[in-house]
Formats: sequence, C-alpha cells, structure tokens
Amino acid sequence: MPRSHPPALPVLVERTLREECHVLRGSRILLAVSGGGDSMAMLHATAPVAPSLGIELHAHGVDHGLRPEASYELDEAECLARELGIPFSRSKLAVEPGSNLQARARAHRYAELRKVAQMLSAECIATAHHADDRAETVLMRLMRGSGPVGLAVLAPRAGDLIRPLSRARKSDVSSYLARHQIRFAQDPSNCDARYLRSRVRHQLLPSLLQESPGLVKHLNSLADRMLELTSAGNASSLGLARSQAEALQRIIQFPRDGAEIALGGGWILKLERKKIRVRAVVNQ
Repeated sequence: MPRSHPPALPVLVERTLREECHVLRGSRILLAVSGGGDSMAMLHATAPVAPSLGIELHAHGVDHGLRPEASYELDEAECLARELGIPFSRSKLAVEPGSNLQARARAHRYAELRKVAQMLSAECIATAHHADDRAETVLMRLMRGSGPVGLAVLAPRAGDLIRPLSRARKSDVSSYLARHQIRFAQDPSNCDARYLRSRVRHQLLPSLLQESPGLVKHLNSLADRMLELTSAGNASSLGLARSQAEALQRIIQFPRDGAEIALGGGWILKLERKKIRVRAVVNQ
C-alpha cells in the first residue's frame, strides 16, 4: 500500500546526508543556524540522526549587524542547541546598508562560516535550504535567462556546502516545527516585496502551484537533471535568448498554454500545465 504521508523530517535528513551529501563517519559538520524556522528545524532534526551517521555537529549563527532582533534570535538558537547537546558559537558582522544588501550579506555570511569551519576543522557547512527554496531559485534563474549551468542550483552537496533539507518541502518543515513546538523567528525581509525572491515566494510560485500542484517537485527534478548534464559536461553555459525568455513569460501569464524553451547544447525544456520535462533534440 502506498504511503499516505511523507517520511518524518529526521528520516529525510538522514537519507539525504547519507545518500546525497555523502558525509563520512567521523566528520564534523557546521550547522548554519539563524533562529529562523528552517534552520531551527534542521538543527532539531539533524541531532537525533548524528549518532547513527557517526558525525559530530557544531552550530554557528551569524549576526549581520542589520537588525537588533538578530541577537535575540540567535539566543533562541543557542538555547535549542544546548538542549540538544550541540555546541553553539556566533559571530557578529558589520554589513553596511545599501544596494545589493542581501547578496552582500550572503557573501559575508558564507565567508564567516567558512572561516569558522576551518577553525573547527569541520569538513562541511550545512545550510537549511529546502525543496521550495530550490524551486524558487530555478524560477528566478529562468526569469533572468539562465541556461543549464545556471539552473543546476542548490544541490544536496556542492563542494563544502551540504543541504540536509533538500528533499523536504516547506510544508514538511512547518509541520515539524509545530509538532515539536519549536520556537523560531520570522525575518521581515522574507516578506519584503522589494526583493525578487520574496515576490517569487509569495506571489509567483503560489500562483503557478494552483495550475500545477506538483511544480516544486518538477522544478527540483529539472535542477537535478541540469546538474547531471553540467557535471557530465553535456550542457551549454549560454543564457536564454530574448525569444526564450518571452516563452517563459507566456508560461507565467498563461500557464495552461505551456511552451518549449531551447536551453542550448541540444536540450529542450518543455513546460506543460502538469509537468516540466527536459529532452534531447533529435536530428531527423
């Protein structure tokens, strides 16, 4: 009989760490924790599977110095980490306000996390990106005209970065937080319509999901396929032409019509109401 519900979050985390992140026994993992819901769920769900995987966890929070609430949010993260028996540390940065704020803050955050990982001899850094984050990123890349290389986003493992929640939906994370009564903070920038990701998250993706409820899964499958192609050296790194970008806009405006977008390197992205497919162009 088929499953009536998805696997529990720790089960998904353990499977992803073992099969897709390829963490080795004896490894030390640095968990990037902000106090937000996704990272708090990652922290809580990773703790019980660490012994069976033979890995050691250390949590670290980065305060960008942009919001006074961030320090209190990290206090909550530290409290949860200590309840779970996981060492916790934090850094405070001084990111100047201005243009490209989110991109600059992200760059500073990863630089700081890598510095801490090196100090702790941690083999990799775990971030709390989940399947919905990945779907949003694919849509954003398509809107910006990315080709196959640009669509191979947020892999479960990319160098020193691992994403234990890669195969979990946002709904899985939210349910887990509620079930275990885990307190978490809400970053107001996540709802700020000035940022493209916020508009994609709260406007575009929900609209598309009404037409294709399986869209998050399809976009993740597309990212997986593009990762396979780029890893094998079979995909072109060229961006989309104007006509290709216009085809995407038609899909967004008229999702029932669907469209085909040539990705280059002999591959076609076929978007339909119910599915997204990638297929090779066959020369007749």
